[in-house]
Amino acid sequence: MASSFVPGSSFEAPTTEVELYISCRSLPKMDLLSMSDPMVVTFVRPFGETQLKEYHRTEVINNCHDPNFASKIHILYKFEEQQLLQFRVYDVDSESKKLSDHDFIGMASCTLGQIVSCGKVKLPLTRKNADDSLGINYGFIIITAEELSTVKDEVTLKFSGHKLDKKACFSWGWCDPFLEIYKLTDSQEYLLVHKTEVKKWTSYPEWRPFKIAVRSLCNGDNDRKLKIMCYDWNFSGHHSFIGEFYTTLNTLREGPGEFNCYSCINPQKQDSEGSSYENSGIVRLDYYELQPVYSFLEYIKGGTKLHCTIAIDFTGSNGNPQSPDSLHYVSPGSFNSYEQAILEVGSIIEDYDSDKLFPVLGFGARVPPDGKVSHEFYVNLNLTNPFCEGVKGVLDAYHKCIRQVQLYGPTFFAPVIKHVANFATSYKNKDGSDYFILLILTDGVIDDMKQTSQAIIDASVLPLSIIIIGIGNADFSAMEILDGDTVALSSGNRQVARDIVQFVPFNKFQTGADSYIARQRLAKEVLAEIPTQFIGYMKANNITPRPPVQNEVVLPVDPEHLNI
Repeated sequence: MASSFVPGSSFEAPTTEVELYISCRSLPKMDLLSMSDPMVVTFVRPFGETQLKEYHRTEVINNCHDPNFASKIHILYKFEEQQLLQFRVYDVDSESKKLSDHDFIGMASCTLGQIVSCGKVKLPLTRKNADDSLGINYGFIIITAEELSTVKDEVTLKFSGHKLDKKACFSWGWCDPFLEIYKLTDSQEYLLVHKTEVKKWTSYPEWRPFKIAVRSLCNGDNDRKLKIMCYDWNFSGHHSFIGEFYTTLNTLREGPGEFNCYSCINPQKQDSEGSSYENSGIVRLDYYELQPVYSFLEYIKGGTKLHCTIAIDFTGSNGNPQSPDSLHYVSPGSFNSYEQAILEVGSIIEDYDSDKLFPVLGFGARVPPDGKVSHEFYVNLNLTNPFCEGVKGVLDAYHKCIRQVQLYGPTFFAPVIKHVANFATSYKNKDGSDYFILLILTDGVIDDMKQTSQAIIDASVLPLSIIIIGIGNADFSAMEILDGDTVALSSGNRQVARDIVQFVPFNKFQTGADSYIARQRLAKEVLAEIPTQFIGYMKANNITPRPPVQNEVVLPVDPEHLNI
C-alpha cells in the first residue's frame, strides 16, 4: 500500500476486485435420516454471451442448515457491465464431481452490481418451474461483498491450543477443536475468512500452518480487528463453543511470544462463574511469516524466458487434406482453423520468446520415409533441428508437412506432453529463468485419456503450462475434464499439484461479423490463465524474480500494425 501512496494525487483502477462471502440460512432437510451437507456453486454469464459458466464451488459443510462458507469468490467488478451471477445450492451426497449426482436445494440470481451497491443481500432460494403458491421454503442465501485492497502480500500463520475445555459429556477429557477466524468489516460485521482443520481427541491441538492473503485477512489494514473463535467439533453439525479472543495483524506480526498468547474466553461461562473463571484454555501463535507476492511482469522483466512448443493433430478424423471439407485443407488467400490458431496465439507468445524459435511436433500420422505411425514427430521433418523461426516458420513447416504425411490415428496426447515435460524437468527447482508452454491443436476425442491424465499430473510440478485448442465440432467433454477449472484433475489416488491446462474450443470464436475481433478474443481466452499458472509454479517453489534486466531493444516496424 505504501508504495502506491502519492500525496496530492488520486488513484483510479479500471476495475475493482471484490471478495464475496457466502452464507445460507434455513436450508431444508433433503435426506430422511440426516441433515443436509450443503455446497454452493456460483455461475457467471461472461460479457457478450448468453450461457452461464461455472465459476466457483465452496467447500462442503456437513450436517448444517445454516452454513457460513470459508471459501470466498474473487471477482472483478466492472461498472460498465451487467455481471449476472447465479448461485445454486446442493446437498452433497457422494464424492462425485457431477452436480447431477447431488440433491438440488435451490438457486438465486442477481447482478454483481446489486451486491456491491447494497454491500449485503439476502436472496430466497427458488426452483425452476416450482409452484410458489405452495409456500415451500427452500431457505435463503446471503452474499456479502468486500472491496479488496491492492496489497498482494500473503501471511503464513500457525496456532496451537493448550488445556482447552472439553464440551462433550463422554469425551474422557478430550475435545475435537478447530478455529474460525473472522475479520471486522467497515460495516462493523464479522466475516469468516478462514477455518482450520479439526484436531481429534485432544485438548492440546497443533493446527497445521495455513497461508492467507493479507487483503483477505484484514483488507490491508494491519490494525483491523480479528476475532478468533474456538469450537469443539460435533458430528451432528452443532459444534460446541469453547471460547474466543481478539487480535490484529499488527499484533500477530510480533511473532510467537507473550504478545501472541491468548486466553480463550467464553462470555457465558465468564458471566456465570464470575471471578473464579480464568479462561477456557490458551491459544498461542507458533509461527508467523509475511511473504511478498510478485507479478508475472516482474519475472519477465527479470529475464525469465518463455519457451513455446506447438503440437498439431494429424489424425484421419480431420478429413482428407485435399478436400475443402477437411480441417487441414490449405487454400491460397484464406486460413483454415489450424492456421488461424497458430497465427493468433503464436503471435502473442512470440513477443515473450527471446529467440523466436518454436519446436513444432505432430502426432497421429504416418510419416516418411517408411510410413510408420508416429505420435511424436517433428513437423519440419528435420530429425536434427525441430525449430521453426517465428510464426511464419511454423506455418511454412505445417504447409510442407501436410503434403508429405498421411493422416491416420489414433489420437494420443501423452507422448507430446512427456516430450516437453522432459525438457521442463531440467529446469525444475532452479531459479525460474525458464518456463515452458505446450500448445496442442486437436480436432477430437483423445484415445489415451488415462495416460494423458497421468502425464499432466506428473507435469503439474514442472515449469510448464498446457494450452489445448479444440478445432472443429467434435465432442470435447474430455478436454473440459483435463482443464480442471472447477474440479481438479485426478487419476486414481493422485491429483494435480496445480492447474496447468487451459482448454478453449476454436469454434466458439468463429461467429460474428468481425473476424479480427473474434481472433483477438480467441487469443485472449487461450492465454488468460498462463500468468496465474506461471505465478503458481514460482510460489510453490519459493522462486523470487531476479533484478530487472536493463536492455535497450530496437524493434522492427510491424507492417501489420501500420494502419491501426
